[in-house]
Amino acid sequence: MESTAKGFNENVRQALGDANLRDALSKLADGFPAKRREAAGRLPEFEALRDQARDIKHHVLSNLDFYLEAFEARVTESGGTVHWCRTAAEARTTILKICKQAGAKTVTKSKSMIGEEIAINEHLEEHGIEPVETDLGEYIIQLRHEPPSHIIAPAIHLTKEQVADTFREKHTDLLADRNLDEPRALLEEARGKLRQKFVRADVGLTGANMLIAETGSIALVTNEGNADLTYSIPNVHIAIASIEKIVPTLEDATTVLRVLARSATGQDISVYTTFCTGPKRPGDLDGPQEFHVVLLDNDRTQMLGTEFHDMLRCIRCGACLNHCPVYKAIGGHAYGWVYSGPMGAVLIPNLIGIDEAGDLPNASTLCGKCEDVCPVRIPLPAMLRSLRKRQFERDQAPSVGRTALRAWAFLARRPWLYRLVMNAGVGALKAFSRGRGRFRWLPLASNWTRLRDLPAPEGGTFVSRWNKTP
Repeated sequence: MESTAKGFNENVRQALGDANLRDALSKLADGFPAKRREAAGRLPEFEALRDQARDIKHHVLSNLDFYLEAFEARVTESGGTVHWCRTAAEARTTILKICKQAGAKTVTKSKSMIGEEIAINEHLEEHGIEPVETDLGEYIIQLRHEPPSHIIAPAIHLTKEQVADTFREKHTDLLADRNLDEPRALLEEARGKLRQKFVRADVGLTGANMLIAETGSIALVTNEGNADLTYSIPNVHIAIASIEKIVPTLEDATTVLRVLARSATGQDISVYTTFCTGPKRPGDLDGPQEFHVVLLDNDRTQMLGTEFHDMLRCIRCGACLNHCPVYKAIGGHAYGWVYSGPMGAVLIPNLIGIDEAGDLPNASTLCGKCEDVCPVRIPLPAMLRSLRKRQFERDQAPSVGRTALRAWAFLARRPWLYRLVMNAGVGALKAFSRGRGRFRWLPLASNWTRLRDLPAPEGGTFVSRWNKTP
């Protein structure tokens, strides 16, 4: 997918002016976050499981070469093939070669962020092969020629009325009087189209939520069952995954699964959780004749051992997006590439370069909620601060931010002046709020107050309160 991350500020302005987007995102606060709280509350050991999942991923990253080689050996033993790809271009070339060898005209595809990362749909289309997204959200945005706006809910930026309009425009045989007012009707309309595609596909292309070194299996997690039909019906199955998706054992995989669904959608477990191991064996009722796993690096190894090492623990649950006040205001497209929210603000600069995505580390209030809800406890705020520091050192930080930091540093070196200015500022803000406890509008803070109230200060400054502490 071509990046527009460099135009982040313009993307934000467009997003804030989109009434349909605001309407669609307004439902997010009462959706996934509330369900996550409920699901975590039903599981007394949830916090302990988060620790275990973190430790599993940490261990894997410290022994990544060993587990990847073990995975390849098990896949080969089961009759499959592993393809190692350093770059997105290598992965595209590998997948196209497999499809051409299979004589493929149509490829069904389940939701895969790695597929988006390497822009595989566009590559297949350029070479005369039709890719068909089978996840409902991905199918909708494919019809609209849009990228996903969320890593687990790719069409969350759309209202149901927009989806209905899309079906009426793209499904030329749709009856004019068909009622598409309810979500179930939209689902049935998409299902009717996709069933035909599943049966006729020559190749099935899936992602992989996890790779299990012990068995050479891949784990597929969906709520629609489309991944199962994608891998089991065509003669050729291709799974694409980034190298950090590996876990040592099936037991480790089940530990990660216990925090994945609860963190992502608030379910105890996803509706369909499938483990695929190799091609069809004698006696199997279904399954592919060929099983390929395409492993992608794409600069992830450059993150190992750096201050961004822990970002590779990410299991793509989307919890950080669901709880981020910035994401809930601007949606995913504003970030300008495949990933979005706090995880995207860290991952994108590491994968495509901070020069290309320099504004993203500043797309955060650093409230810390993303780290609080991350199922593998990734310190996202600390990494965002590291990126901001790197920008500042390279003189790439926004000029307003640099000026503000210089002003703060000037005051911080003069404690008497710092206390004077802070006391005056807090006093003025308290008077300006007129006892309401919040601001609906404030000079120099309109970008904040345009979307939410700004709390007014209560009491004195931090320094004055500290001095009163016994």
